Amino acid sequence: MDPSRESTDPNPGSFLRSLCRILVYAAFTIVLIPIQYVAVLRGSNLQRSLPRWYHRQCCRILGFRVERRGRQSRTHPTLYVANHSSYIDIMVLGSLLQASFIAKSEVASWPFFGWLAKLQRSVFVERRRHKSGEGRDEMTLRLQAGDDLLLFPEGTSNDGNSVLPFKSALFAAAKTEFDGQPITVQPVSVAYTRLDGVPMGRYLRPFFAWYGDMELAGHIWRAVGLGWVTVVVDFHPPVTLDEFNSRKAMSDHCYRQVSIGVAAALSGRPRKRVEQLVAARELARLTDERPLEERRKADRRISRAEDVQEPETPASASPPVVSSAPVVSPAKE
Repeated sequence: MDPSRESTDPNPGSFLRSLCRILVYAAFTIVLIPIQYVAVLRGSNLQRSLPRWYHRQCCRILGFRVERRGRQSRTHPTLYVANHSSYIDIMVLGSLLQASFIAKSEVASWPFFGWLAKLQRSVFVERRRHKSGEGRDEMTLRLQAGDDLLLFPEGTSNDGNSVLPFKSALFAAAKTEFDGQPITVQPVSVAYTRLDGVPMGRYLRPFFAWYGDMELAGHIWRAVGLGWVTVVVDFHPPVTLDEFNSRKAMSDHCYRQVSIGVAAALSGRPRKRVEQLVAARELARLTDERPLEERRKADRRISRAEDVQEPETPASASPPVVSSAPVVSPAKE
C-alpha cells in the first residue's frame, strides 16, 4: 500500500468494529459514572482505585494492548512526567497508574470528557501566566496530601514520532516536600508501536496521535476501528530535585530519558544502543561547524534512515493480537 494514500484515507478501519467498540465503551462508562461520583463525594478509597480498573477495561474494549517496561515507582507521592501524543495516553497510562492527571484548564469545559476528567480528580492548570500560580498551588496541595500526579511537560500533543522539548516551568511542583523529603519524579515514555502485531511506522502513527487541528470525533472513530494496537510504556529510574542543580536540569534529564525510551520502542532497538546513537549524534553536533539549517536537514535524513519499522500493512492483512489481559510485561532479555 502507498503510505501517502494510507495516511490520508478518511475511513481506513472497520465501520462495524468502530460502532461496536464505541457503543460498548459508552454503555460501560455510563454505568460507572454514578459509582465514581458517589465515591468522590464520600472521599472513599474507591475514587482512586476505580479509575485504574476502568481504564484497563477500556483498553480491552477499544483494542489497546499495553506493554509495560521498567519499574514503576513505589514511593508515594510520585510526580510522573510523560510524553503526550493523544487523548489515548490518558487511558493507557490510567490503566497502569493510580494517579490524577494534570490537564490544561480548557479540558474541564469539554463535553463528556471534561466530566470524566473531573471525576478522576484531575488538576486543571491555567495557561495564562497571571493565573498559573493557582494550578501550581493545587498541585502542591495534592502532592502534600500523598496523591500521585501525572504531568505532560511538553505542554501539547504531537504526532507520536518524537518528543517535544519539556517546559521546565511545569516542573515547579518538583520542589514540593513530603514528610521532609523531596517528592519523587519518574519519567515515563509512551509509544504506539504495532497494529495487529505489525510495526506501524511513521505514516500509520498519526491515526492514533491527536494533534494540531484534528477533529476529535472523527479521530476517535478511525482510531478504534483499525484493529489491535500495541502501546509500549517504559518507566525510567525515578529522580528527585536534590540530584540536580536546577529545575531546568531536571527537566532536561527527564526529556532525554523519555526521548530515548520513545526512540527505542519505535525503532525496536535496545535502549543502550539508542543511547549510544544519541551520544554520538550529540558529539557530532558539538563539533559540526555547518550552518544550523543544514545540520537540521542532515538530522532529518539520518532519522529517516534509522527508522527500522517495516512498511505499513493494512489492518485487514494481519490477524488481530488476541490477549486476555490488556497489560503485559515482556520476558526478561
